[in-house]
Amino acid sequence: MRVVMLLPNNPYPQDVRVRREAETLVAEGHDVTVVCPRSAGQLRRQSISGVSVRRYRLPVEGNGALTYLIEYATVTLASLAACLALLVRGQLDVVHVHNPPDTLVVVAGVVKLFGKRFVFDHHDLAPELYNARFGTRAHPLVYRALRALERQCCRWADRVITTNESYRHLEQARDGISADEITVVRNGSPLDEFESVLADANVRDAPILVCYAGAMGPQDGIDYLIRAMSHLVNDMGRRDIACHVLGDGDAAVAASAQAHELALDGYVTFTGWLSGDEYLSHLAAADICVEPAPFNPYNDRSTTIKILEYMALAKPIVAFDLTEHRVSAEGAAVYVSPNDAQGMAKAIADLADDPEQRVRMGEIGRRRTREQLSWAHSAPNLLAVYRSLAEDQA
Repeated sequence: MRVVMLLPNNPYPQDVRVRREAETLVAEGHDVTVVCPRSAGQLRRQSISGVSVRRYRLPVEGNGALTYLIEYATVTLASLAACLALLVRGQLDVVHVHNPPDTLVVVAGVVKLFGKRFVFDHHDLAPELYNARFGTRAHPLVYRALRALERQCCRWADRVITTNESYRHLEQARDGISADEITVVRNGSPLDEFESVLADANVRDAPILVCYAGAMGPQDGIDYLIRAMSHLVNDMGRRDIACHVLGDGDAAVAASAQAHELALDGYVTFTGWLSGDEYLSHLAAADICVEPAPFNPYNDRSTTIKILEYMALAKPIVAFDLTEHRVSAEGAAVYVSPNDAQGMAKAIADLADDPEQRVRMGEIGRRRTREQLSWAHSAPNLLAVYRSLAEDQA
């Protein structure tokens, strides 16, 4: 089938879930085009591992209400224009929408008018994400609008793909979708990308290295990690522990300022975005990895890719005690009472002093990855969705 994936909130191939899905479909014989924003230095058109990529430039990245409106309008119109062009050329059978934003339901609706199929790949709970990002500034009308868009995405979709059972249950309960219309395709790390990674010894600047990897938005809890490091260094006197933050985002500047104010210069290092071998070798050098996402209705139901990558690298994890964290990591993590930075500091210190426990937890994570959670276990579910679409079309 000729599949057009709409990826509105990340460039390609940086979005690892979309990259794995696209390459899996190509390996199965499907023709895949990804339409996405263009980051600095990227070509407008490119072929990557058999995936055709069409990129557009965003005039502004969302951070406030107005910029988000401009961003969402741009991705919706650019995605619609690309889909119409591919329709005219006979190069579109299925539009595969990765959210957010759920405004791309407009594009899916137009495509369905031409008898084409719509797959909704539900990455994020947009209403809960909105509340998590904006907190007290969140407006109930916006939340209700996002709920309505999500419901329409689920109901118009010929197939719904979701990342875990928590999302699946919510789609059934509030969007009215039956269980047999939803397929869980979990995030997962290909083991062949992780098992042979060599740690970069040059990045170590303390006997115990703690790492955080991923985006830094207001909902990601990087401020809890900085406070935990302050407890470790300033209150507990742990000069043997340093933390590297691998990533970037709209909370990064505030986090860096917070670290400076708490006298953590030399103990907390912000590396910016890393990719490929540089990213993996840096992460592989860690002794302990952290997931400081605080409790809220969004984080509690969401599966984070960082936890799965930590496990694939056999790293012990310290995380707040959230539903999907436990589903993913089980015994590979120490679970701290939600939103307790001091408790996170103590858990890190305890693991720092127990190298044998770190090894045991790392082995649990690697084994769970190999036996249940690698991408090899998720890919068949994705392929089953497309086989069922092909059977319907036949």
